[in-house]
Amino acid sequence: MTKENAIKLFEDKKIRTVWDNESEKWYISIIDVIQVLTGNERPRKYWGDLKRKLKKEGSQLSDFFGQLKMQSSDGKFYKTDVADVEQLFRLIQSIPSPKAEPFKLWLAEIARERLEEVDDPEKGIERLMEYYHRKGYSVGWINQRLKSIEVRKELTNEWDRRGVKQGQEYATLADIITLGWAGMTTREYKQYKGLKTESLRDNMTNLELVLNMLAEATTTEISKERQPITFKESQHIAQQGGQIAGNTRKEIETQTRQKYRNCLL
Repeated sequence: MTKENAIKLFEDKKIRTVWDNESEKWYISIIDVIQVLTGNERPRKYWGDLKRKLKKEGSQLSDFFGQLKMQSSDGKFYKTDVADVEQLFRLIQSIPSPKAEPFKLWLAEIARERLEEVDDPEKGIERLMEYYHRKGYSVGWINQRLKSIEVRKELTNEWDRRGVKQGQEYATLADIITLGWAGMTTREYKQYKGLKTESLRDNMTNLELVLNMLAEATTTEISKERQPITFKESQHIAQQGGQIAGNTRKEIETQTRQKYRNCLL
């Protein structure tokens, strides 16, 4: 199963999704959907109660849901219940919500958009640019952010070639790279910026994006050259890539006479 993790927005609320290239289906976090539809502060409990209710009523719907690892607010990946679009259409009927009908339209729209993007990848880029424009980002920042997505994709492709597993191993290497150039793990970085579920990269300055890209691009090139076999070797390469960008950050601090946290944040 070739998977791509992504965050989708419904009324500015984030919903974690995974695209499976083989089945050409979206798999969507049920917990996130419940939180969006109900506004419940304890969506996991709501889902647990709903599953028991469905089983008591004789419904077998919940038996067909699977689990996939998705990134949590702490930056780590945990297994969570997911459903495809068709399953969600059926599940929503059991969740009283005034947002049910708009959400069904949203589901149909993201399914259609993905198929369009498979045929024409530029459509996905255009939609992403529109999203950032609506959020008020500058053209310069948007261009840097799109480039950072390309650099990150090249890195994860290299990791895939070296047998690095999506989920926890991806997160571990990303932490090593971030610690190398920023002096903080991904989680510490988000805490420093006061972020919870928000995207760290969407809250980076131009300079932060450039340093992060340098760290990731360097890691990619070293990995291509060294061709690591073990995860431990990939960890060492991630450390080297992060440190090279970290040295650049320190040189910037020296030349501008500004401390990193003041000049970037």
